Amino acid sequence: MAKVPQADEPSLHDEAARAGWLYYLGGLTQDQIAAELGVSRQRAQRLVSRAVAEGLIQVRLSHRIGACLDLEAALTDRFGLTRARVAPFAGPGVDAVRATSPVAAAELERVLRMAEGKVIALGTGRSLRGMVDAMDEIAAPQHRLVSLIGNIAPDGSASFFDVVMRLADKVRAPHYPMPVPVISTTEAENDAFHALAPVQRVVELARQADVIFVGVGQMSDDAPLLKDGFVTRAELDAMQAAGATGEVAGWVYDSQGAYLDLGTNRRTGGVRVEPGLPRPAIGIAAGVQKTPALAAALKARIINGLVTDEPTARALLTL
Repeated sequence: MAKVPQADEPSLHDEAARAGWLYYLGGLTQDQIAAELGVSRQRAQRLVSRAVAEGLIQVRLSHRIGACLDLEAALTDRFGLTRARVAPFAGPGVDAVRATSPVAAAELERVLRMAEGKVIALGTGRSLRGMVDAMDEIAAPQHRLVSLIGNIAPDGSASFFDVVMRLADKVRAPHYPMPVPVISTTEAENDAFHALAPVQRVVELARQADVIFVGVGQMSDDAPLLKDGFVTRAELDAMQAAGATGEVAGWVYDSQGAYLDLGTNRRTGGVRVEPGLPRPAIGIAAGVQKTPALAAALKARIINGLVTDEPTARALLTL
């Protein structure tokens, strides 16, 4: 079992930044912050005030907390990551997407500010939508944005969590949605979509991606694919029986990160993220329920970078 790093005694800036994060992002009261940090209510109040006065908290956390840095180093060492960012714990009951979104947005902005034009490929989902919603507007016309996954929901509507067009509005960059269903009804229908010349051009562009940002979904009974209506209960049951553990861009894999050759994988539109390719493939995901899916994706190097939160990072390191 890997040893989870124990943080050194936190600095005053660490404590203030964490208190400000819990107050402004987690919505905790000063009494709750005091209990979480193990300090008096008066000290919690002073820490929040210091976080604001010293600019540690703006819209985002601008001070890197030592415990998070330790976890980033441990994740990088354990999984051989190219990038690792760990968001501070935002308090009990707070949606983990709220914690990771500003940190993920900073990672995307870092890429968008590169002068050399890149092909940036994106998956979909709550985490990626949160990332795009949290980012600043940046003029980045030198880049091209392309979706890895179809943007048509089962009822024919646009997929609610598609992010390419939302991102393009913020960065004013050329963008290429994947004009196919997320999952087609039949293999023949999926083949017919992929035979279309416009689809083939988008697929080829996605395969040339210089940088990839994707969410990571679990395949347990609370699977996002089931919750969002892309698979049926029977389809999920069949894939679980075959060892389904996680999914990236709609493609389902087992506990070793090997993609399954069955179920909806035979009807999934878009482009699969191939393991081990020499380009950044950054997973944006948090929540301890995602730990097995994340571990498998990291093991197979479907993703080689990670943005997550403290509880998820610790869960990964104790596997």
